[in-house]
Amino acid sequence: MHDPIPRQAAAAQAGPGRLRVGLDMVEIRRIRESVDRFGTRFLERLFCDDELAYARVEAGWSAERLAARFAAKEAAIKAFDLGESGIGWRDIEVRKLPGGACALSLHGKAADRAAGLGVGPIALSLSHDGDYAAAVVTAWCAAEGQPSLPA
Repeated sequence: MHDPIPRQAAAAQAGPGRLRVGLDMVEIRRIRESVDRFGTRFLERLFCDDELAYARVEAGWSAERLAARFAAKEAAIKAFDLGESGIGWRDIEVRKLPGGACALSLHGKAADRAAGLGVGPIALSLSHDGDYAAAVVTAWCAAEGQPSLPA
């Protein structure tokens, strides 16, 4: 069995900077139940106005769309180590772009933390199928002591 490559050597081989990745998967039923139980209090605590507008359907709310956005927020928290930073759920926003793709926008403390990490452009992938929604967030960050990458 070979010894794993030390972190410093792996970072040096990858070039300056660091790839940050977050992944989350959410059971859609749990989001649906939270909406049913807590209503607008739950929705307005977690989701930005545009996220709610996109998730609104004739009969109420699209639990699939909400679950994918919740998974994206959790994936961003993991990618940028935001778990203990006191950020609000609405500091992380999933925006629907004109071509149909989604993008992640960070506000407030989440944006400050990302800037401190030297985060460059953020890639977001959302999916939902059957009982689950999932999201992956990736971003390349500047090496320590280097200027932030362009967003």
